[in-house]
Amino acid sequence: MSVVLAPLLLVALAQDGAVTARAVYPPPTEEQRAGHAQMLALLEDVRAKTPRQNAYLGDAALKKLLEGRAALEEGKTPQKTLARYDYDIGMNLLRLGRNDEAMTSLRQSYARLSPLPRADWPPFAERLCYDLGVAAMRKGENDNCVAQHSAQSCLLPIEGTGVHADQAGSREALKWLREARATSPDEDVKLCARWLLNIAAMTVGEYPAGLTEDERIDPKVFASEAEFPRFHDVAPALGLNDFDLSGGAILEDFDHDGRIDVLTSSWNTSTALHLKHNNGDGTFTDRSHTANLDGLYGGLNLVQADYDSDGWTDVLVLRGAWLFGPRGQIPKSLLANRGDGTFLDVTIHAGLNEAFYPSQAAGFADYDLDGDLDLYLGSEANMESPFPGQLFQNQGDGTFRDVAKAAGVENVRFCKGVSWGDYDDDRYPDLYCSNLGGNERLYRNQRDGTFEDRAETLSVTGPKNSFPTWFWDFDNDGVLDIFVSSYELVDLNASLRLTPVAASYLGVPFEGELACLYRGDGKGGFKDVAVEKNIKRLTLPMGSNFGDLDNDGFLDFYLGTGYPAYDGLIPNVLYWNRAGEKFLDVSAAAGVGHLQKGHGVALADLDRDGDLDLFEQMGGAYPGDGFGDTLFENPGFGNHYLALELVGVQSNRSAIGTRIHAEFEEHGKRRHLYRWVNSGGSFGCNPLEQHLGLGQASEVARLEISWPKSATTQVFEHVAADQRLAIVEGAKAPRVVSVPAFRFKPR
Repeated sequence: MSVVLAPLLLVALAQDGAVTARAVYPPPTEEQRAGHAQMLALLEDVRAKTPRQNAYLGDAALKKLLEGRAALEEGKTPQKTLARYDYDIGMNLLRLGRNDEAMTSLRQSYARLSPLPRADWPPFAERLCYDLGVAAMRKGENDNCVAQHSAQSCLLPIEGTGVHADQAGSREALKWLREARATSPDEDVKLCARWLLNIAAMTVGEYPAGLTEDERIDPKVFASEAEFPRFHDVAPALGLNDFDLSGGAILEDFDHDGRIDVLTSSWNTSTALHLKHNNGDGTFTDRSHTANLDGLYGGLNLVQADYDSDGWTDVLVLRGAWLFGPRGQIPKSLLANRGDGTFLDVTIHAGLNEAFYPSQAAGFADYDLDGDLDLYLGSEANMESPFPGQLFQNQGDGTFRDVAKAAGVENVRFCKGVSWGDYDDDRYPDLYCSNLGGNERLYRNQRDGTFEDRAETLSVTGPKNSFPTWFWDFDNDGVLDIFVSSYELVDLNASLRLTPVAASYLGVPFEGELACLYRGDGKGGFKDVAVEKNIKRLTLPMGSNFGDLDNDGFLDFYLGTGYPAYDGLIPNVLYWNRAGEKFLDVSAAAGVGHLQKGHGVALADLDRDGDLDLFEQMGGAYPGDGFGDTLFENPGFGNHYLALELVGVQSNRSAIGTRIHAEFEEHGKRRHLYRWVNSGGSFGCNPLEQHLGLGQASEVARLEISWPKSATTQVFEHVAADQRLAIVEGAKAPRVVSVPAFRFKPR
């Protein structure tokens, strides 16, 4: 396996005869600088074209409406026509974050129509009062949750310091939402207005008593299904609450100092990547500039892996998602970690820039078991733009070759999630693609460079509208299972996607699909057990991930929810795994039921105290829907753990796809725990370091590490709990890595 850039020095770590090395590089050559500069120029061109080409971020639609409105003569133009202009202008101003102007324009639309009998109001006006209520709620969020943020802001149920100090926005929202319920002929509007009415009442401290019986939603609807310790958002105190739009997140030790750093992106085409270095003393330092990330704009999702096997974890930035067609053809970025605290864009040199399609879904795996990491990118295809997915085979010299067509994995669908996992236990990773508006694919690796789609045969094609997905073993039976969420197609004109969510929470019939939890049967088959395991609410997740938050040995998961429209105030959801038998929604008790839009989700032991903290990159799709990122500190559960950093020698350096089996005794019973090395879900990345919860067990009786390429298994016995180990493929013993715990410190 070759290193992309010639190393200056190899830092070797010997462990019982097995040697690993990390390259430290000289300054970039002129050719390397030119490739990086070329990418910066491409991204600057995207940024410059955004105002006129990007339907989410740009102002072209508003300018056209304003020009059309200016050409009309007051007094000679029908009031209905003027009201429609006022409405459309107001909604576009709201999208762009010009809230006060938006409210003025929407109120003007209402004033023009109010003299008319309701029966004579045009169809668009059926939602006018509702949209006025939504706009007023956004004003309340801006004036309080953003401008006067507290630890309880926007956490459902809203209470304590989450109640708004400036209540003007919410008070006006209550008025408009009540009128929407009273006057709209649309039952969906009435239902959604009721949902938002209850949230607005919470923000002014009048829930539930301040609502009529007809308006009120029973507090039990928002309550946890079990008691659970409270997590607290410490991101503002640590400077980790970057205010931005939707994006990705990676928690990873990028500089090998034993501490987990935070890397985030934003799909805002004017925002570069943010790198926050973990100082190991409870503080973080912004190293975005010194890491050479300036000008690397945009990116809805991020993925990490050591693609060049030099010992340093690299980053892939994905762009163009949701932009539909040629406007989404924005280049991705492969950032090589140079080992000196900087990154270099090597996309062009690596051969990843020859054809680029809209994407936010990707995953690294060694599909051909040659010892280096290959890359699959899911593309967002539609009838007008049949973009294929791309399988980039690693050539071992720092370059890739797209072999998707020959391999049979082009998946010409609107792909929103990608996950690799060896579901049939033959060591060769298989590929699952979550497709929005089409059936999922499960590509079985045929071990000859080709794949066969087995999704229909194995009945894992749903839900038809889906988004995040992952392979995992939720019940610790040693067999991989699949989680795939449900979602809805995006519509810039924003149909009321809140309707089925509200109906789901209220227990009334709704149109829409639930998530699927496909349990592997150990024979290569699957059965959907989502409802059986109590996953039975519609949540519309985006960023999502899993990890063992309570260190009981079973994987929990967190869903970051929402959709582009401002009425998408849906609580993010924490599902607590109860011994693989069922999942319980404990969002409210844990204090993590955030109402703002959740994107990149990642779990890691940031303070090295032995439990996983929960990070979420926050913000919506529109310029007016920004929000600060969150870090929910784990309060601890009194259970034991074991952290493992695996280093491949024959197998890929990141150890992706390596199988872990831990046996331990708890309360007199033998338990088994299984993990496969990856970064978790498909939208947000956990560290590649694996965190094993051991419950009350103080040691692992037997620890097995099964490597994919070498087909070897290392066995270690009587491994003490509550420590971090580095295990090199082929080494006789693990190496203890000592990293002191610390407490988070406010700035």
